[in-house]
Amino acid sequence: MESINRTAIELVDEALDFAGELNVTPYDLDSEATAIDFGVEADGGIEAGVLLTEIQTAGLANVTTAVDEVAGAPRPYVEVTTDHPAIALLCSQKAGWELEFPDYSGLGSGPARALVGRETEFERVGYYDESEFATLAVESTRLPTDEVAEHVADLAGVEPSGVFLPTYATGSTVGSVTAAARAPELAVWRLLELGYEPTDVLTASGRAPVAPVTYDEDEAMGRTNDAVAYGGEVYLQVARDDDRFGEVVSTAGEEYGRPFAEIFADADYDFHEIPETVFAPAKVTVDVVNGPTYVRGETDEELLAESFGQA
Repeated sequence: MESINRTAIELVDEALDFAGELNVTPYDLDSEATAIDFGVEADGGIEAGVLLTEIQTAGLANVTTAVDEVAGAPRPYVEVTTDHPAIALLCSQKAGWELEFPDYSGLGSGPARALVGRETEFERVGYYDESEFATLAVESTRLPTDEVAEHVADLAGVEPSGVFLPTYATGSTVGSVTAAARAPELAVWRLLELGYEPTDVLTASGRAPVAPVTYDEDEAMGRTNDAVAYGGEVYLQVARDDDRFGEVVSTAGEEYGRPFAEIFADADYDFHEIPETVFAPAKVTVDVVNGPTYVRGETDEELLAESFGQA
């Protein structure tokens, strides 16, 4: 397979070429790295969120939007489909790079992770990337600094001039769109955590509603996680049967039925203290090739409507 950082850079170029139309703002850092504000101070919209999801999945997923309903109210939904789920979702889209500095905090996702390859996903999938470019999407309330860019360049093994950092806050339209786009990723990640071989997942397709934007980051965290846990629906085509498919969905967890904001507060706002079962889609169909089809879980539109502040 071609380098996923090279395929992603073509989409980054699209964001740079159409920055005005997308309402995103590029910044050249002193280190010669490029930051792109998708939703910190900029007002990137749904189309910007779709493009960033394509960047996060390195161009290996089809990302579309449609209007459906949550408890009778029309809402935009994001749908993601990929025939390369192990690489596109686990080795690229997953938010697995913690960026912690004395004066900066963020969470990185995207193909630059595959240049480092320190997370378990890469060993399990057997994929590592080599490229002169590194694209890391950063979820943060602040635009990245040169310290962040140089850190990414150092670990990824590229020059700072080859580093691209599209950045957005959770509490932004792009934050809501990219969070909804994680429904299939979380299903495949849950399978990985349960011991299922990620390369046996042949196709992943899923959708979730776009949560209404709030600039309160804690509230935004609650809404965007609820969008997937109570509104996310996923279809997986897999090569091998297993008895653990019922554990992929959020309904399998003891915390099911509670808004994420409540769970987060009880964990003292520490993600590491939240049970992994919370981070899962609401409903999953698992279609075993030449075998049975399983349907597990259920959505909860009433809880979603409450979380979304729907009147």
